[in-house]
Amino acid sequence: MLRHEINRGQGAALETGDAFARSIGSEAVVHFDGDDQFNPADISSGLVLMKEGKLDVVLGSRFLDGRSRLPWLKRKIILPISRWINFVFTGCLLTDAHNGFRILSRNALEKIHIEHNGMAHNTEIIRQIRKHKLKYMEFPVEVRYHTYGQGVMGGARIVRDLLVGLFT
Repeated sequence: MLRHEINRGQGAALETGDAFARSIGSEAVVHFDGDDQFNPADISSGLVLMKEGKLDVVLGSRFLDGRSRLPWLKRKIILPISRWINFVFTGCLLTDAHNGFRILSRNALEKIHIEHNGMAHNTEIIRQIRKHKLKYMEFPVEVRYHTYGQGVMGGARIVRDLLVGLFT
């Protein structure tokens, strides 16, 4: 089992897992939040889409079908703002900019290296997808909400981390 002795954040945890996957020659890696919000059945359909579409990255989206029931504030205010912020930092307009479900092919895994330890890694990954001209597609995933999530302050910390990353 891989673990950090100190909690360094979700981005650091994902990069540690990705580095391990690179070292053992994995063909694909699934990033999947561990809080029981995602439907594991979506993994197989994402892998099929990746293979059939010859994609480097498959990005989950809560907005491409009707399975996800988002809280009103998140759906109408927080996520539209995050889509715009993500576009400003990446030049890529996605339907669901900060979805934690993604699949990286071996090619993408070799090119994408996460440096943001915290939650800003989502935008960093999209920026690297574009930088390396990786072929990607969004696909529908189900997200089940048990708790509210990060909220507005979490979003503010992400923007802060992205801005700091531009100047360091």
